[in-house]
Amino acid sequence: MSGHILVTGGAGFIGSNFVAALSDRGDTVTVCDWLETGNKWKNLAKHVVSDFVDPDNLMSWLDEKGSDVKAIIHMGAISATTETDGDLILNRNFRPTRALWDWATENQTTFIFASSAATYGDGSGGFEDNQSEEALSTLHPLNLYGWSKHAFDKYVARLQKSGGHTPAQWAGLKFFNVYGPNEYHKEGMKSVIAQSYPKIAADEAITLFRSHNPDYEDGGQLRDFVYVKDCVKVILWLLDTPDVSGLFNLGTGQARSFKDLASATFKAAGKPENIHYVDTPEAIRDKYQYFTEANMNKLREAGYGGNFYSLEDGIAEYVTDYLSKADPYR
Repeated sequence: MSGHILVTGGAGFIGSNFVAALSDRGDTVTVCDWLETGNKWKNLAKHVVSDFVDPDNLMSWLDEKGSDVKAIIHMGAISATTETDGDLILNRNFRPTRALWDWATENQTTFIFASSAATYGDGSGGFEDNQSEEALSTLHPLNLYGWSKHAFDKYVARLQKSGGHTPAQWAGLKFFNVYGPNEYHKEGMKSVIAQSYPKIAADEAITLFRSHNPDYEDGGQLRDFVYVKDCVKVILWLLDTPDVSGLFNLGTGQARSFKDLASATFKAAGKPENIHYVDTPEAIRDKYQYFTEANMNKLREAGYGGNFYSLEDGIAEYVTDYLSKADPYR
């Protein structure tokens, strides 16, 4: 799909990787984000961006220039699962998504937004991306961030159930554990790979959480780790396949352990394994997920045929092409 594409959160992790892909293929891109005083600007430094919009001015910008917008990719949000300010979460996550959905509906513009695997809570209800209101009502997120994403998913489900209008094309993406270049500004929310690599490179030990569940060994907690470049490929496919809409999981479909992830990072760095285990902090212990795995059948049935990086291949590329370089940005 060519044309003018708006990417909110475009200087963030997933957003900037998508901007990179759009820039590479010659699309006209507008980024909506706050750069603040850190290094987020480096996420965009290598790419062509036609315009930048302050998030506080986004709706007025759309009123003025929205006729040129062919699609909105809405990745902007507070993504910290530890955030406890409910009013802040509503003002940064739910309300802007609702406003953009309404604008995209009125203007019949493609709207692709970030949901999250955090909507599945402890996973006891499974990981099937059923978008019906009845199915969504059985899910119980464990944190405020997950709830904010789930609240919008349910809003869309109610609209569909009542026959309400939607954008010409829409897709909500339930991202699982995404890792890859340009996540460096996320601090404590960075992947274990990004947090561990500097220690591994310096021949230091890394730490993983000890298991407090008898069904899992230390480091055996399982996640669906997905390389950010695979996420970008799915979004590009959706843009190029306008007849596909819906709520979709975005993982690999294969859960792997944190021990597997650590081992692959040591191997990619050419270093011997040196792992220490520490207790999971009590503040998050009762909310800790021991297993996540995306059911990818729905996306496949919609026609997506792309392959996903294996954990080992994704980490090897991440370490070799980015983390080990003086300039690790994509």
